[in-house]
Amino acid sequence: MKGGNMVSRVAARVRRKARAARNRRSIRHLHGPKGPGDDPREVVVVALVRDGMFYLEEFLAHYRALGAGLFVFCDNGSADGTLDRLRAEPDTVILQSLEPWGHMESDFRRHAAERYAAGRWCLYADMDEMLDFEGAAEMGLRGLTARLEARGHTALVAQMLDLFPDRPLREVASLPYSDVLAQFVHYEPDYLLRQAYHDPAIDFSYFLQANEVTNPAIKVLSGGVRARVFGEMCCLTKHPLVHVVGDVVPGVHPHCATNVRCADFTAVIRHYKFANDPAARDADVARRQAILHGDDHKRLSVFDATPDLTLHTADCRRLLGLDQLYDEGFLIRAPGGTGAVAGAAGTAT
Repeated sequence: MKGGNMVSRVAARVRRKARAARNRRSIRHLHGPKGPGDDPREVVVVALVRDGMFYLEEFLAHYRALGAGLFVFCDNGSADGTLDRLRAEPDTVILQSLEPWGHMESDFRRHAAERYAAGRWCLYADMDEMLDFEGAAEMGLRGLTARLEARGHTALVAQMLDLFPDRPLREVASLPYSDVLAQFVHYEPDYLLRQAYHDPAIDFSYFLQANEVTNPAIKVLSGGVRARVFGEMCCLTKHPLVHVVGDVVPGVHPHCATNVRCADFTAVIRHYKFANDPAARDADVARRQAILHGDDHKRLSVFDATPDLTLHTADCRRLLGLDQLYDEGFLIRAPGGTGAVAGAAGTAT
């Protein structure tokens, strides 16, 4: 039995390597520089995109305001004008692969980081994600990464907070993203599973084994509003900011890197998954079989059964600032500090 298991593991490893090689061969450079710039302090955003015009203006504005130096867009076949729009931007790179997304996402992320962020900080972001952290307005990404480097940290853990409106999703399906950011201000404070960072029951625990978490209060969170409404125990914890140095391996999994030393506080990713007609998007993903898990089908069954679905209840809360997320324990402060980042003034909202 043991010999059979070893043979199976070796065979699976060979298949993964072959698939990774095929995925990398499929990646084409469409626009922008073919390597990193001259500034080693430049923070490189690696963004996954397919038909991202809906999000693009606000996405670029948010991360530029934080001080991002270069945007590397990993495109999977956009046909809505996204590519033409990005070609008009001086600080963007477009890489493209038309391989099925669920089979190559991690390989694509890793390739982009290793090519453009070697020796630099890489910030992974999806188009519907907005990273925020205490002191963001004062220090920006460069101040944050300098603080992390000074303490020997090579990654930042962030928790995704699913935000939604106080009315049925069907009524806001066509709301512009700028209005979404203003109106999707409610969240589910409960239905959270909290697991120790190195809990072997975590789906991707294999990739966390070699990581050091410098604050044991930091947990891996799952669930939230998607657990309550759709029965979807989705992981909310990511490692969006990674220093691509030494033996750090970025992009090994959509939620993490490996061989990293995690900071002693957490940030938040404001997540707008329920904007831009989510029922139609889930139907498209399911039709294309672009993602290998069944969560899209779970959501679709609820959307189909509840045309006037609303995520809001009387127990939901309105997000007024990051302090409440620290006070509620959703985010973790650095030990001995007055906030997430010791010495930071105020709270970014």
